[in-house]
Amino acid sequence: MLRLGIPVIGVTDIPRAVAFWTRALSLVEAEEWRSETWRTLHHADGSGRALGLMRSDSPVEPHPRLHLDLFTDSAEEQEAEVRRLIALGARAVEWDLYPPDPDFVVLADPDGNVFCVVDLGHAPSGGDRPAT
Repeated sequence: MLRLGIPVIGVTDIPRAVAFWTRALSLVEAEEWRSETWRTLHHADGSGRALGLMRSDSPVEPHPRLHLDLFTDSAEEQEAEVRRLIALGARAVEWDLYPPDPDFVVLADPDGNVFCVVDLGHAPSGGDRPAT
């Protein structure tokens, strides 16, 4: 039976990416499938795989078709998390596709991969709040 696995992020520097994403999302590096070109990150509570990091020489896409959304529950939490992620090595992105009154902030990880920090307390970009 086919089932969805984990999101995989292409990175140029595996140790830097491990350091960022483990701290950003409270994940732990696993030995599973570990190689020079791959790391698996697990949930710290032991509930399983969360994210894959794969060595890539491909250029970063400025407007990727697929990206990560990280959720917060309020504007205050969103602001705090954006500050924390920037302190960990993320950077703010000049995003030219923001809708009016956006519920998300676009950041890039240390490799330049864009992701969003979404305030679920604010109706998600033109839709209803997803069920948790």
